[in-house]
Amino acid sequence: MEALLLHTGAINRAGSTADGTTVCDTEDAERSHGRSISLAVAPLVHRRVKVNLVDTPGYADFVGDLRAGLRAADCALFVVAANEEVDEATRALWRECEQVAMPRAVVVTKLDHPRADVDAVVAQAREAFGDKVLPVYLAGPDGLTGLLTGETDDPRRGELIEAIIEESEDEDLMDRYVGGEEVGLDVLVADLETAVARASLHPVVPVCAATGVGLGELLDLCVDGFPSPLEHSSPEVFTPAGASVGRVSCDPTGPLVAEVVKTAGDPYVGRISLVRVFSGTLEPDAAVHVSGHFSSFFSADAGHEDHDEDERIGAVGHPFGAAQVPAARVVAGDLATVARLSRAETGDTLSAVDKPLVLRPWSMPDPLLPVAIEAATRSDEDKLSQALARLAAEDPSLRVEHNAETGQLVLWVMGESHADVVLERLAERHGVTVEQRELLVPLRECVTGPAKGHGRHVKQSGGHGQYAICDIEIEPLPEGSGFEFVDKVVGGAVPRSYIPSVEKGVRAQMERGLRHGYPVVDLRVTLTDGKAHSVDSSDMAFQSAGALALREAAEAAGVSMLEPYDEVGVLVPDDLVGPVMSDLSARRARLLGNENVDGGRTLVRAHVPQRELVRYAVDLRASTRGAGTFTRTFAHYEPMPEEQARQVTPRLHHQG
Repeated sequence: MEALLLHTGAINRAGSTADGTTVCDTEDAERSHGRSISLAVAPLVHRRVKVNLVDTPGYADFVGDLRAGLRAADCALFVVAANEEVDEATRALWRECEQVAMPRAVVVTKLDHPRADVDAVVAQAREAFGDKVLPVYLAGPDGLTGLLTGETDDPRRGELIEAIIEESEDEDLMDRYVGGEEVGLDVLVADLETAVARASLHPVVPVCAATGVGLGELLDLCVDGFPSPLEHSSPEVFTPAGASVGRVSCDPTGPLVAEVVKTAGDPYVGRISLVRVFSGTLEPDAAVHVSGHFSSFFSADAGHEDHDEDERIGAVGHPFGAAQVPAARVVAGDLATVARLSRAETGDTLSAVDKPLVLRPWSMPDPLLPVAIEAATRSDEDKLSQALARLAAEDPSLRVEHNAETGQLVLWVMGESHADVVLERLAERHGVTVEQRELLVPLRECVTGPAKGHGRHVKQSGGHGQYAICDIEIEPLPEGSGFEFVDKVVGGAVPRSYIPSVEKGVRAQMERGLRHGYPVVDLRVTLTDGKAHSVDSSDMAFQSAGALALREAAEAAGVSMLEPYDEVGVLVPDDLVGPVMSDLSARRARLLGNENVDGGRTLVRAHVPQRELVRYAVDLRASTRGAGTFTRTFAHYEPMPEEQARQVTPRLHHQG
């Protein structure tokens, strides 16, 4: 990216623009992690055409930023080194682009490496991505040779030309070409652009950033062969009420429709939003309507509440690495930085106040690694909630959960690197220090059989005493039945006014638990008998008696622990199915079956205890070298094996 900027004069060797502005800088987290962890944008001009370079993270933990980058861009460049293999991470990224029909090209770099083998890498790319991955230039000792200019008789030239002509809208062109007619370069270039725009042909360009070989040819391809914003239709557009209005064209005079693809906090100027303008023109200090409707398009628990509000934006600029270049306006098809959008989140739509619109947001991956945290001090606790809200507004792949059952604050992240970045940003940007805690899984308790219980709460210590006696019978109910309270008292042994008190005491004890402090479920309690005192009986006395009776009955019946199971779908290459199934079995999973998926992959389905899935996002990635992905949804509760139940730490201990 820096080599292209240097080649066009957009920056100098020090990574600065002509006026001395440093643009090729990264945040401290990127330097410490040694990889890109967020979007970076830099523009250049080649042959009087502006090209925005959008650098996206390639690491799986930051796929949210990758998908945001796909919304910001019109074409994707896949960079593979001439001395390395096409790894699984690159294959996964290709599938990401394929799912949204993003036009793609391949750049083979490091031509100067001693072990560079461009032909081998191209062959691997074709094996991985399909036979429509075709070189448009050949690398040689004196530079590159163009396959379309007629400078070579290489057989790959004919293959490339035929692939281009197959996409031509001139239906007779192929017949004329096969018949020996020479096809003009201008026709081939135009049809190449059509083929690339349709994502049906993926050109390959060899490039050496160190020597500059191929940089000009790559830029020529960007200008001549890649689709322009005019050929890139917007996502579907809706009204805030949910009515579809189709798509908007890339027209600076059209209605304003722009999308926030990245949000970042700046300690000096506040929140900065990176915006792709799909239609209309964005100007400084304009009033805009901000719409966020994640839950309308996806699940209600997406972690982002729907919102609609009007705001007045501040300065508008062109993004240039770590800097923003002020602009009088930004037109459709371009990228902009916008200041003072205090309520806008990543994925929100900006539109006109008098004509509010909403773009269908890009789908976000489910964060599957839970990290339980706790504020380190009271001061941190006071700032934590607001800091997390700001981070979640910036990063839709982060989900913040306040688990009411376990009392824990849980961050759902994409992986360990994502977790590290979130915690670093909490500390460095917001001054909040947190400590990680063992994740608690919401367990349940149930009785294992029928039993009787006698509750006697009789105390006399001067003045009014306490007197309540009740007898109950308990029995377990089928899963999901809940709680039933049955009154079979006869003869007024327990006055009618105190029967609800017994039920209240039983319910309170069920919430407190009977074995390890977890809620009791699926239980029928029948009140059969009891005694009351005309003076000393009370509501509280019968609540206590009901709780005592339940504890006695549960001790006689026996109490088992129930643990939650998730239905898991694990997608892996065919050759890894065996190891993945063995690993799931070791996690006490119940295997449900396999399904073949296109591309040599298999979907393994299973029911797995949630306690065994806490670290699965990390373990699966490590064991499959990044090739495996999975989904999880709650399935049901099942009895926990006694060996596991004995290891459960009481809930009150965790809360205390």
